[in-house]
Amino acid sequence: MESYLNQNFHAVKSKHSSDEVLQKWRGLCHVVKNPKRRFRFTANLSKRNEAAAMRRTNQEKLRIAVLVSKAAFQFIQGKFVMLLYSNFSDSSILWPIYFYDIMYAGAHTGDYKVPEEVKAAGFDICADEAGSLVEGHDLKKLKFHGGVEGLAEKLKTSITNGLSIDNEGLVRRQEVFGINKFAESPQRSFWVFVWEALHDMTLMILAMCAFVSLIVGIATEGWPKGAHDGLGIVASILLVVFVTATSDYKQSLQFRDLDKEKKKIAIQVTRSGYRQKLSIYELLPGDIVHLAIGDQVPADGLFLSGFAVSIDESSLTGESEPVMVSAENPWLMSGTKVQDGSCKMLVTTVGMRTQWGKLMATLSEGGDDETPLQVKLNGVATVIGKIGLFFAVVTFAVLVQKLFSRKILVGTQWSWAADDALELLEYFAIAVTIVVVAVPEGLPLAVTLSLAFAMQKMMNDKALVRHLAACETMGSATSICSDKTGTLTTNRMTVVKSCICMNAKEVSKQGTSDIPEKALKMLLQSIFNNTGGEVVKNKEGKQEILGTPTEAAILDFGLLLGGDFQAEREASQILRVEPFNSSKKRMGVVLKFPGGGVRAHCKGASEIILAACDKVMNANGEVASLQEGSLNQLKNTIDQFAGEALRTLCLAYIDLEGGVSAETPIPSSGYTCIGIVGIKDPVRPGVKESVALCRSAGITVRMVTGDNINTAKAIAKECGILRDGGIAIEGPDFREKSLEELNNLVPKIQVMARSSPLDKHTLVKHLRTTFGEVVAVTGDGTNDAPALHEADIGLAMGIAGTEVAKESADVIILDDNFSTIVTVAKWGRSVYVNIQKFVQFQLTVNIVALMVNFTSACLTGSTPLTAVQLLWVNMIMDTLGALALATEPPNDALMKRAPVGRQGNFISNVMWRNIFGQSLYQFVVIWLLQSKGKSFYGLYGYNSDLILNTLIFNSFVFCQLFNEVNSREMEKVNVLCGICSNHVFLSVLGATVIFQIIIIEFLGTFANTTPLTMMQWYYSVLTGFLSMPIAVILKMIPV
Repeated sequence: MESYLNQNFHAVKSKHSSDEVLQKWRGLCHVVKNPKRRFRFTANLSKRNEAAAMRRTNQEKLRIAVLVSKAAFQFIQGKFVMLLYSNFSDSSILWPIYFYDIMYAGAHTGDYKVPEEVKAAGFDICADEAGSLVEGHDLKKLKFHGGVEGLAEKLKTSITNGLSIDNEGLVRRQEVFGINKFAESPQRSFWVFVWEALHDMTLMILAMCAFVSLIVGIATEGWPKGAHDGLGIVASILLVVFVTATSDYKQSLQFRDLDKEKKKIAIQVTRSGYRQKLSIYELLPGDIVHLAIGDQVPADGLFLSGFAVSIDESSLTGESEPVMVSAENPWLMSGTKVQDGSCKMLVTTVGMRTQWGKLMATLSEGGDDETPLQVKLNGVATVIGKIGLFFAVVTFAVLVQKLFSRKILVGTQWSWAADDALELLEYFAIAVTIVVVAVPEGLPLAVTLSLAFAMQKMMNDKALVRHLAACETMGSATSICSDKTGTLTTNRMTVVKSCICMNAKEVSKQGTSDIPEKALKMLLQSIFNNTGGEVVKNKEGKQEILGTPTEAAILDFGLLLGGDFQAEREASQILRVEPFNSSKKRMGVVLKFPGGGVRAHCKGASEIILAACDKVMNANGEVASLQEGSLNQLKNTIDQFAGEALRTLCLAYIDLEGGVSAETPIPSSGYTCIGIVGIKDPVRPGVKESVALCRSAGITVRMVTGDNINTAKAIAKECGILRDGGIAIEGPDFREKSLEELNNLVPKIQVMARSSPLDKHTLVKHLRTTFGEVVAVTGDGTNDAPALHEADIGLAMGIAGTEVAKESADVIILDDNFSTIVTVAKWGRSVYVNIQKFVQFQLTVNIVALMVNFTSACLTGSTPLTAVQLLWVNMIMDTLGALALATEPPNDALMKRAPVGRQGNFISNVMWRNIFGQSLYQFVVIWLLQSKGKSFYGLYGYNSDLILNTLIFNSFVFCQLFNEVNSREMEKVNVLCGICSNHVFLSVLGATVIFQIIIIEFLGTFANTTPLTMMQWYYSVLTGFLSMPIAVILKMIPV
């Protein structure tokens, strides 16, 4: 079976599977009882293709509109540029729009009249007019409204302090402009799931059998006696349908809640003069939003101020070329992403009035790709379904042949009564029910149930799973490539050491008197201007530092030295900003002073900035040439700081000549070194233990960081990552290695320092393709997106991570803690093992039910288990079995076994041993009961057959219940460990026992059973219990 599954159902990967691969396995699933339910949690390829076509159409229309407006602007400016036909899929629609736009753009802006209801609400522009500005990129209309400042005035907001509103003003603004939410498909009701459960083909056939049975039974035996068999089947069908629908409905609610969590995005906003974090759903037109590299633009709006802002509009227009946004091109559209730079924007349009909202409204939900485990279990269900269908047909044929033979013997083959028709109908119902039991429709759905349960629990453990497949793939992970800052460390940074003017000191002992006045002025100028953070006053009037932990640490150092953030910012004009990114490992700013001077400040990775310096500020605060002795002293200081596990940053400046503009790049050399700071970022508590746990679980942990190699090595040793025999390497050295060298080197790498995003991507690719490892990678920056995309499991940081990184990730670590990653791995293993337990349990029931009914039909001409009884058994092994076994919480033992890896067999030899051993025991027990049961129990009289069949049914059910307990552990003898803490498992067992008692004792008329004596109950339970010592014996057999 494993080779068949690998050949036909193994092509689907955990991510990035092609539509052809997804379509192929669907075509192989021939025996499907209920396609609506079986494929509910798989991608709807037809809807997905429709959505993609509609998206392309909308992108084309938007692209044309944007380019037309640009052409119109160029025409107005006297810079008309001919647009090529090749830019458009249908150029015939372009030229009329193009010339109309050029000739009449803005012609009617003077006709705009503010609607009365908008005026009454206190605004001077309506939502549609504000929306058309950004949608049409209409500069003339923007100019008519007074530019950005005029528009802000009409929206009743301040471009400095943002909205200043009370709750009443908030509601009024929402009524006029709408809320920042997109239309969503309504939650499906419980009755929809009931309706879908009724679409099971076998249940429909059984319902028809029940209907015929009712008609014939009532006609021959009257009411109510003749209706018992038919009503019994109907009641069983309804029970199966409602239990199934309830389980599916609860799953849908869980996924709905998880989807809401995925969409929670916070953004920095200025309101009432204060910077604060708001949910994007709270944004309103007039809000002032702060955007930084990696952010997703949360609404349509206009650029207010900023530097080097590059926007990726591919999600809207399909164009991969980034767009530079500035005062001349101020359009910012919802759903696009900030690729570089930072800025403030004025929100003009929200929700369904934005371009992104309109695009989302046209798209149908194509669903997530199915997971590899779902596909594999669909394959298992298909194989067993075919076998079950064969046995059902043969069983029906044998039973009919026995009936014909009996009638021929008594000479009534040409005489058929209503009783004969009912008997034939019963045979057909049994055959159909065998198909119900044999086709394990619940197998692939058990994966979804287990994943939904695990995902909800992981949310409580600070891990948000964005893609289903990541949850199960993480259980197979063999390698974790982790960031250092914020993941292995706390991300609570403070400057603890500094080397200013060649004088190294601890900051706690650093006084302003130790730093020459000229050097101090230059240092504070660098700290407060060359930063991505801010020092603001909060609502209580206290100073608050905003920005990344690194920026906050340096700004705090500047305040400690007596600096004034606002005064320094007002003392000069910022001409150009080059924000920090992980490729350059530096950031810079160009300042213009009132006296006419221009100066650039630069900070970043110590050795990179120091290499760009040829001068240094000496102990007197004077600029001196950077001699070899001074250079070595600074390098030794960097190594000393790094050896103490401190992050080091170097600050430098250069005076520039006149003629520098905002477009002039910041120089890459010729700097004067101001000093070096050492930032402490302590290792998170519990990380060392988590790394040790990974090692015991066969998972290799590697640190990939942009920090100095000595800092990285010190932290790695403290965490237990860098050990004897391991290699620490720098990114530039790694890049220069040949393919052959990499093949020898990569398995030994435990630390990679000064790495670029490309280095991380290369490492991940080698581990996956060359060494066949299942790799999990952490990332927080925009440039980490390729590595997160390439990895088997991309893990984005919830606190430090950008929206671009989160969108590329499969799991978001909400607390940025490495220990949470280990928890995700544990839950992933739990999902995988739980599904294996359920498969072992269900296949055992399949085999026994098939063999018992088939052999009984062949040898005795009847079956001991009726249609109603088989439906109950089906529910025990399907929905209830999945609930019991697929929701087992993880235990510590899971992290003491080797990972499954990429090539592991899902149905292992251990599972086959348990399946065949238990199947053989159950089959022998039932066969002995059939052949020797009457004499053993002393059954005589007219109802002895009914009592015996009830005993067989009861023993069979208790065998399944005790085998369910056995299935909790596939190899360990102690299967009761932790059972009391699993309330779901105990509830399912208890409910099954109670309902079994009700069926036997009170529903005999409908279920073809009769009440049993206490002794008979005792022996039935004992028969089931004996499967537990049998399981112990089986587990001692080596495989």
